[in-house]
Amino acid sequence: MNVLAPIKSIMSDKLITVTPKDKLIEVKAIFDNHNIHHIPVVRFKEMVGLISKTDFIYFLRGFNRNDEDRFVNEARLRAYTAEDIMTKGLAKLSPTDRINVALDIFLNNRFHAIPVVENEELVGIVTTHDIIKALAAEKVTPEQILENKHL
Repeated sequence: MNVLAPIKSIMSDKLITVTPKDKLIEVKAIFDNHNIHHIPVVRFKEMVGLISKTDFIYFLRGFNRNDEDRFVNEARLRAYTAEDIMTKGLAKLSPTDRINVALDIFLNNRFHAIPVVENEELVGIVTTHDIIKALAAEKVTPEQILENKHL
């Protein structure tokens, strides 16, 4: 992977988003029905926060597991909004920022997703998964294998 390549070369740009006022029942449905771990929260197209699956699971910790409390749990999901649990004040990248900038941010922080914005508008997200996927897609040549055999 060329760490000097722009973020736009590896970012995800097909995003599922919510608004700050969307109920957590909608957030739950997104996490349940899609294989994603981060949901951007947008007001119009402006990035205002991010909900990670970890944030959501932390919110669910107070839920009861038995069937009788299912209605209480659902009522709680309908009462709270994305704004109540989203993380604000996030680091943001531009599509033209280099991949190594994202790597530095990931190394120095505890989060695993960085919104990508252009003119204050959300255009993508880059995650640690995107980095791993790009590394896994790299082709290894026989020369590289022989070169590393001596290490």
